[in-house]
Amino acid sequence: MKKSTFENFFEIVKAVRVGCPWDKEQTPLSLRSTFFEETCEAIDALTQDDSAHVKEELGDVLLNVILIAYLFEEKGLFTVEETINAIAEKLVRRHPHVFAQSEGKSEFSEESKNNAEKALNQWEKIKENVEGRKSDSVLDSVPENFPPILKAYKELKKAAKAGFDWNTLSEVKMKFCEELAEMHDALIDVEQVFNYDGKSPFKAIAKTENEKKAYLHLEEEYGDVLHCFLNYGRWLGLDPNIALQRAMKKFEFRFKHVEEGIKAKNLEMSHDFHREMMDFWNEAKGKR
Repeated sequence: MKKSTFENFFEIVKAVRVGCPWDKEQTPLSLRSTFFEETCEAIDALTQDDSAHVKEELGDVLLNVILIAYLFEEKGLFTVEETINAIAEKLVRRHPHVFAQSEGKSEFSEESKNNAEKALNQWEKIKENVEGRKSDSVLDSVPENFPPILKAYKELKKAAKAGFDWNTLSEVKMKFCEELAEMHDALIDVEQVFNYDGKSPFKAIAKTENEKKAYLHLEEEYGDVLHCFLNYGRWLGLDPNIALQRAMKKFEFRFKHVEEGIKAKNLEMSHDFHREMMDFWNEAKGKR
């Protein structure tokens, strides 16, 4: 009987695990960084909307998922099949409006069957009430090891879903301006305590208690500004990780153009040639 596409793929993964010296050394912990990097590359491909690249990168992500699951299978903790069965069962359970045999209770009426927000709320309720995953705080479900920006964004979404949110975008903007003003006041303290003139990037080496206190206050207010700005983006439906990734790609393109232009003129990347660098930067802006 001809093997299915997945069976053939799984056999290849197992063969690589046995036959490749690099794969032999891997553990679930050692594959964390590889898994993370491949996921980021897949997100990058999705952002570029390059279907050929997306196909390749999703394959790499799938390889990592199956390989990690297989390492647990080797230890006798669970099998790859059990992993797939578990997510299949979860999908059925959490979509009672789709599957009649689901354990979950559908809250959909004919009028609300196309309401995506209702589907998400139902998902959370089934997770808590049917699967018994209710916690003391709605924030407890956000992984502790998420990168700070992602963790903050997820916590803001969770809090908003629980009803803890502003009433209008105008209020969110006002709060952001308020936090920005508080950071400005904290900066004035730092300028006075450290005698900082703002003519070069600030380097905090606190030698006294007053300097330490002033700097930590500035750091705190800066954190509040970032947190509030994430919330501003959430209200506008913007994902900060995706938006920042796009901004970084734009910066990388323009900065590399500056490097190439300076090199072509036999100059050095130095503040002495700031005007020339800005000319190339503005030239790059016209391209991307």
